Amino acid sequence: MLKVNRFKKQSKSQMELPIGRRREKDRNFSNGGRSFYFFDFDDNIAYLSTVTFVFHKETGDEIALSSGEFANQSPFIGKSGAFKDYEIRYDDASGTFRMFRDKDLSKLQRLLGQKQLFEKDLLEALGLPDYKWKGPSWDCFYHAVFNNRPTALITARGHYPETLKKGIRQFVNHGFLPHEPNYLGVYPVSNIEVRQGLGASANTPISELKQRAIRTAVVKAFDKYGHNPYHRFGMSDDDPKNITLIIEEMYRLKSEFPDNSFFVIETHKGQFYKREIFKDHMTSKPIKSSPEQLSLFRKS
Repeated sequence: MLKVNRFKKQSKSQMELPIGRRREKDRNFSNGGRSFYFFDFDDNIAYLSTVTFVFHKETGDEIALSSGEFANQSPFIGKSGAFKDYEIRYDDASGTFRMFRDKDLSKLQRLLGQKQLFEKDLLEALGLPDYKWKGPSWDCFYHAVFNNRPTALITARGHYPETLKKGIRQFVNHGFLPHEPNYLGVYPVSNIEVRQGLGASANTPISELKQRAIRTAVVKAFDKYGHNPYHRFGMSDDDPKNITLIIEEMYRLKSEFPDNSFFVIETHKGQFYKREIFKDHMTSKPIKSSPEQLSLFRKS
């Protein structure tokens, strides 16, 4: 197996201290509107060292890839290039994405404080300087949490939702978030129970699962906060394939809810593009600085 360089412990990151920082009202607060923030996690909110595996078609030998390497190579696995003779395997216990799934911990292991892989990888990352683990949407995520915006996590991971919440809680415990997010929902769409809750089959692709999760979160937002034409919705993701279908879903939502605003934030390879979805067109604007991220749901 090809070894992947794991992050080495270095000096701790600079904590986020909200001293003197004032909470901001929603842009449409006076009209009862809320801004709803939806985030992919990996390579978007944060970079973790979680690896994926590809398997040689004949020998079964496996190679470990970082999330970035896998994202770049996945269109070619089994088809061409360096991984022409390799394949993706979907067994949750032994396959490609086994590190993105919860382990079946015994009661004793839990009592002894053994953590799930997501929490362990996140804690490892927090031992690094913040520029090593903070993703391109971190500032936007912090802004949403600090201002108590209703927030949904929509990720390809297959952990249980509570595992993701426990991991996010470590950001709070280590001083990088002032408190836990105001969760609208947590959707690790590869989790079998989450997938079933979205009405999807075992063969539904991740990008379509994310579409279903976005729609579910929007409907939940209306159920919880009322049908207000001043509500605004935005989804941040780094995967171009997902972005394409997220935009498609946002167009459908805009058609159904024409008075509401819908945004898609693309963070592929660290870039930051804000797209606002209208019924018959889309605007696109590059965002270059952190202060600009804090006003993502304003007009382009």
